[in-house]
Amino acid sequence: MAPIAQFLLFEGFDPLDVVAPFEVLAASERVEPELVAVAGPGPVVSGTPGLSLTATAAFDPSRPGYLLVPGASGPVDDIPQVLSGFAQGDAMPLVRKALDNPEITVATVCGGALVLAMAGLIEGRNAVTHVLGMPLLEATGTTAVEARVVDDGDFLSSGGVTSGLDLALHLLDRDFGPEAALGVEKLFEYERRGMVWRA
Repeated sequence: MAPIAQFLLFEGFDPLDVVAPFEVLAASERVEPELVAVAGPGPVVSGTPGLSLTATAAFDPSRPGYLLVPGASGPVDDIPQVLSGFAQGDAMPLVRKALDNPEITVATVCGGALVLAMAGLIEGRNAVTHVLGMPLLEATGTTAVEARVVDDGDFLSSGGVTSGLDLALHLLDRDFGPEAALGVEKLFEYERRGMVWRA
């Protein structure tokens, strides 16, 4: 049975942060991606006007596999407030449990790392986020690393929105072998780019 990858939706999330890695993992047939929300099944409005995705289950930090936390989209000036609201919400105690669970690898795309940093969950860890958020990431006590993907063992992060593709391909390569990642690259006609930094 394939491991589950829970994609944690929240109001104002960036749809590309979710859909790009979701499709990579789904196409690999090695991981079963699932859209989840703290409130359980139902539509979740993204920060991109007119785009919503539907969570099919409640987020469960005890389920082995992967947890992916996206960033936010919308007007640039509004994004810090959206991320801060998510960082102070009901999801973060559950994300802390996932980070403490040795059977879960937690990964973030774009502003997702900032959310965890603002919630005090990745102090002392190595991470990357969108280029505009790197100073704030460093200010939280997280070690900000300039790379496309940062692999800190059971916690991975990636930069701006399109880096979710590279994050998911790196996960496939790391956990299932290069053939798994290369097969999806060929199918998607996409080549990984940028540096992967490993702890």
